[in-house]
Amino acid sequence: MSLLSKTYVQVLIAIALAIAFGLLAPHQAVMMKPLGDSFIALLKMMLGPIIFCTVVHGIGHIKDFRRLGRLGIKTLLYFEVVSTFAMLVGFAIVNIVRPGDGLHASALSPVHAAADVIKAGSSGDFSFTHFLSSIIPHTLFSAFVSGDILPVLFVSLLTGFALSSCAKPDWLIFRLIEEAQTVVFRILGFIMRLSPLGAFGAMATAVGSYGGVTLLYLLRYVLTYYASTLFFVFVVLGIVSATAGFSILKILGLIKEEAILAMGTAASEVALPRLITKLEQAGCDEAVVGFVLPAGYSFNIDGACLYMACGVGFIAQATDTPLPLSQQLALLAVMLLTSKGGAGAAGGALVKLAATLQSSHALPLSSGLPTKLGGRAIRFA
Repeated sequence: MSLLSKTYVQVLIAIALAIAFGLLAPHQAVMMKPLGDSFIALLKMMLGPIIFCTVVHGIGHIKDFRRLGRLGIKTLLYFEVVSTFAMLVGFAIVNIVRPGDGLHASALSPVHAAADVIKAGSSGDFSFTHFLSSIIPHTLFSAFVSGDILPVLFVSLLTGFALSSCAKPDWLIFRLIEEAQTVVFRILGFIMRLSPLGAFGAMATAVGSYGGVTLLYLLRYVLTYYASTLFFVFVVLGIVSATAGFSILKILGLIKEEAILAMGTAASEVALPRLITKLEQAGCDEAVVGFVLPAGYSFNIDGACLYMACGVGFIAQATDTPLPLSQQLALLAVMLLTSKGGAGAAGGALVKLAATLQSSHALPLSSGLPTKLGGRAIRFA
């Protein structure tokens, strides 16, 4: 197989072309937005069937419910611990690098876009009660209509438990689910051929919307965020992988295509279907993959945790707002709740950050969100 025929190489080329296109022809680049949106919509269309088939097929054959109970407790405990470490890493690096120092953004006048983000990220949408109630769908079939992962996972778990407790090994439903899974993944293969176009549209729109000069203002923050991400992946996750007997480099090599695709489209949900396939092919238990991976997209959003921690620190520095360690720890406790759920929406972490700041009143929210800097629109978060 030639190098150019590999999906991740095509996506990288598409991203490079999109950046050049966005810088040279920003107005035309913004018109590429439907390419990125349509590709993400196609993949999100497949999430419900893929999760349902994988979870039901895996759990339906389990006869020892204690095994799944232990798996659930260990999984959620791990998610909470690791996401806390992610925020601590973000706060530590942004306090050391201090990318917002000298910006003095508090003197700048806000634009109307800030109000839209604040409205979208109202704290009421992130209450613990709302989060729990959103897991249960209105009907058994509406879970597959909303586009959220957790209701689909909830219905899939119930169906898997029911089959495990009453179905016989020769029941036709197991064969139907297995064949449906084959068809769903074949459709996914067709869609993935369009991934370079999706990455091109998403990246061209981002660069064309904000422009090269504007991106320079954000360079320090972006580099700080990526530094925290690299530290978290190679140090924190590296230690976790080594403890489990795996090499983090081999794991990254296995999922490099999905990581590049998620970066290019700014939506992590696009990688979920392929990750399920790859992990099962690598030898992971189907029931473990079917439960842990979808649950991680709502409970273990480490990238969003890093983004929110770095964003809070950057906004505090940019607006000359004192943020002692005690307030940072208090915000961390709030963000452990607000960071959960809502995976996959491009820019979703920004809405969560806005909701956190609005509910805590720790920072000047109108200055920390989109403002005018040097006559150009810029988003600090």
